[in-house]
Amino acid sequence: MEILAFGVQADEKPLIEKAFEGRHEVRCLDVFLTEDTAPIASGYELVSTSVNCALGNRVLQTLAAGGTQLVAQRSTGFNNIDLEVAERLGMTVARVSSYSPYSVAEFAWTLGMAVNRRIVRAANRTRDFDFRLEGLMGRDMHGRTAGVVGTGKIGEAFTRIAHGFGMKLLGWDVAENPACVALGMEYVSKEHLLAESDLVTLHVPLMPETQHLIDAEALRLMKDDAILVNSSRGGLLDSRALVAALREGRFTGVGLDVYEAEAGLFFLDKSLETVEDDTLARLVTFPNVLVTSHQAYYTREAVGQIVDATAANVLDYTEGRRSQNVLVPRS
Repeated sequence: MEILAFGVQADEKPLIEKAFEGRHEVRCLDVFLTEDTAPIASGYELVSTSVNCALGNRVLQTLAAGGTQLVAQRSTGFNNIDLEVAERLGMTVARVSSYSPYSVAEFAWTLGMAVNRRIVRAANRTRDFDFRLEGLMGRDMHGRTAGVVGTGKIGEAFTRIAHGFGMKLLGWDVAENPACVALGMEYVSKEHLLAESDLVTLHVPLMPETQHLIDAEALRLMKDDAILVNSSRGGLLDSRALVAALREGRFTGVGLDVYEAEAGLFFLDKSLETVEDDTLARLVTFPNVLVTSHQAYYTREAVGQIVDATAANVLDYTEGRRSQNVLVPRS
């Protein structure tokens, strides 16, 4: 049986081909699944997608009409898939429930330290043989307060890094993580965390309840010299409200690996095009903002685990098994 995989990165392709070797043939496409590309899947029972593919009503209708029965998403997030429509169409949907939490946690810390120590500005200067230190002063993180919003596996990994730097730890979540408590984390209200933290990092899933979790009001609660990092989902942060706060001269630095309107932009080369998203265009111009293209998960270990889990999901489907990764079971 042949699998059609959308949105495959060049580094990811050999890992996917190796994972399915001897089991199924796989056709890898670098284009994302959209309304325009969905007809390509006609005749494929099994389709694999990435987080920046858009599986709304029309796309799912097209897939179903073409014979697709399984959508195997290569990510933990699935807010890009209309599960109700998939269930109504009788399609099975599976995702990757977990992968290396260290990949995202380490990258989140890297973003925080990069904006704190002005690494990008320094690197750009030295390329021009400008070795001045003016404007590059950072600050020690030892003894300061890290606020971890969401203390699951990734949040816990970040907490361990912050603990190693000697930071005071504040956490906010629906339930306490005993491992974080053992490291000295104090669980407080979201408002208290935002007001007291020198560094705030977001590690919660995107769902209706967390959409714009960090809005204009939340941003106003934060310290003027705080560092804000989002390596989870773009929709957690109200980007327009963030731009307004940055225009007021607030925040030491902001590190963003995700953006709420990243679909159709991230993972693609737009360098020769005019980007019409005014909010993103404004964000990247601030000297204290660093935007990366949803790459926090992109380590050999994490991608390998994602691909292996996707292959296992396909095998479960073909052999009639159901695992914890199944979001919509076979009807």
